[in-house]
Amino acid sequence: MKLYKEFFRYVIPSMFAFALSGLYGIVDGFFLGNEMGDSALAAINIAYPITAFMQALGTGVGMGGAVLYTILKAQQKEKEKAECLAVTLKLLAVLGVLLTPVFVLGNGFFLKLLGASGEILSLGKEYIRWIALGTLFQLLGTGLVPFMRNIGGAMIPMIAMVFGSVLNIGFDYLFIWVFPFGMTGAAIASVMGQVGAFLVSIVYLIRKKERICWKSQKESYLKKILLIGCSPFGLSFAPNLTLILVNLNAITYGGDFAINAYAPISYITFTIMMLLQGVSDGCQPLVSFYYGKGEVKITRKIYILSRNFSLLLGILCFLMLMLWAKPAVEFFGTSEAVTHYVVEILPLFLLGMVFAGLSRSVISFLYASEQNRKAYVMIYGENMVLFVLLLFLPRLFGIHGTWLSIMISQILIALLGQIMVNGEQIRTKGSSSMKI
Repeated sequence: MKLYKEFFRYVIPSMFAFALSGLYGIVDGFFLGNEMGDSALAAINIAYPITAFMQALGTGVGMGGAVLYTILKAQQKEKEKAECLAVTLKLLAVLGVLLTPVFVLGNGFFLKLLGASGEILSLGKEYIRWIALGTLFQLLGTGLVPFMRNIGGAMIPMIAMVFGSVLNIGFDYLFIWVFPFGMTGAAIASVMGQVGAFLVSIVYLIRKKERICWKSQKESYLKKILLIGCSPFGLSFAPNLTLILVNLNAITYGGDFAINAYAPISYITFTIMMLLQGVSDGCQPLVSFYYGKGEVKITRKIYILSRNFSLLLGILCFLMLMLWAKPAVEFFGTSEAVTHYVVEILPLFLLGMVFAGLSRSVISFLYASEQNRKAYVMIYGENMVLFVLLLFLPRLFGIHGTWLSIMISQILIALLGQIMVNGEQIRTKGSSSMKI
């Protein structure tokens, strides 16, 4: 019973925090879609992978450092965990400074690679130009959240995300509906949200008096952070790789109408994905801590709890959105034709989300216990499978083949995940191997 309470004490706030993090893109889409129509919504949808890359990079580095920090904490290595925190912060800051000019100067190039053209390209450039200027805060705002969860529990990152989301919504309302700043206003609002989350994290670190050893020069920490971080980075960015592949494919087989239709679908499924990721990332501190202590049975139970709860949550989301599909789509200000079409095809995407929850639980368990190679196979394999399916199914079934490819890739990867963990010997640090 104690483990159940501990599990939900971490997972429930984490779910809420991740759901709020999903609002950064969704809120922009809501305000712009209702104010400027389908083209603005499609522009945000095509441009969002650039924003998501920044945030996923911050999450990857932050989570990589947080996993290592928790393992060192479990082993009571106080100096080493202080050095780990310092190395992570330095890495986030350096990446933010280096990437800012890349995105400021290259935003048009990246948008064209993502398939933007005409009015959508023009609107997307206006949006990303201002997002790029806030690259440093995008990385720090997302990168510090995993540390807050591992240092002080799940409530602090939830507070940070609530504060950031409130700022984002407030500035969206002000800069889009009160003052007609359009895409520029939406971008500034998103950056201000990340600034808010960053400030909460910094204030918490100062008040907590968390020790940070700035003089650390250990390259081994940097290597380990990057190796672990590749998994949460991929996990965070994977939905956007899907978004990129599908947008490019939809342009070919369905034109602008398909792009406009996929925009509200991507927002809806992204929200569900954030909830599911909240479950998997919420249990990460527990997995890493007991892994560091060599507690085999407890680590196994946490994984099973995560898997079962993710499956239940995925089914619940499927049923709810089957009942309220039309209001969910109309929320984004879509035209009548787009709304009608999306309601018809939405069940395919919702079914895929049920299986996506199973995959996320496996992946989180693997990287939290330093099973990095297996995690890489799961994360990056999904988009490789999707890419292969997109080469064939749309040729056979047209644009419907594009939608089917997404669902089938998620089912196949979920099955692969179960094969990888069932009967596999997974070792915890300092312990004998265990079967899942």
